[in-house]
Amino acid sequence: MLFNAGRIGEVIEASTTEFVAQSYELHQAPPFGSFVRTSDGVVDIYGVVYLARTSGIDPGRRPLARGKDELTEEDVYRNNPELSELLRTEFTSATIGFRSEGAVSQFLPPRPPRIHGFVFACSPDEVVRFTDRLDFLQTIITSGVRGPVDELIAACVRCAAQARNGDRTFLVSAGKELATLLGSEVSRLNGILRRIRV
Repeated sequence: MLFNAGRIGEVIEASTTEFVAQSYELHQAPPFGSFVRTSDGVVDIYGVVYLARTSGIDPGRRPLARGKDELTEEDVYRNNPELSELLRTEFTSATIGFRSEGAVSQFLPPRPPRIHGFVFACSPDEVVRFTDRLDFLQTIITSGVRGPVDELIAACVRCAAQARNGDRTFLVSAGKELATLLGSEVSRLNGILRRIRV
């Protein structure tokens, strides 16, 4: 079966502020802080991954340990082929912007993504284009993400810098933007700045 380049999953739950996708491959969620893209059928919607988990498909039953007599973890999966049908990997992304008619906006889109919409890992070029402006940092700060927001900010800045081959100019610009946004929270700001070094 042929997949579009970069297609990694499918939206299974969506709201205006975030979307949950099931990964097509078990244990293959995109990295924390990476940029992904989906659609509402009209506009492309961008997000940053802030949570990933693998669990059983039946929420009332936990997976059981199966490796007591196996030599490797690979043997557990090889000798229990049904596991790929009983487990799933999901990831949740905070919505940080959208693209409509070629123009990128770094605030929430008018509608959430569609259920069963395909999710793509953004290419380095796409990350560079999206992060040309830094308004997405405020969108993340005010997003209400249920999790370590400061770690997410640092991770997505590192990801954007890596897409630029470690460009120090981008890191300096991101640091200045964060100083503007978090100037009254010096301890928090310093913690994020320490984490964005690549």
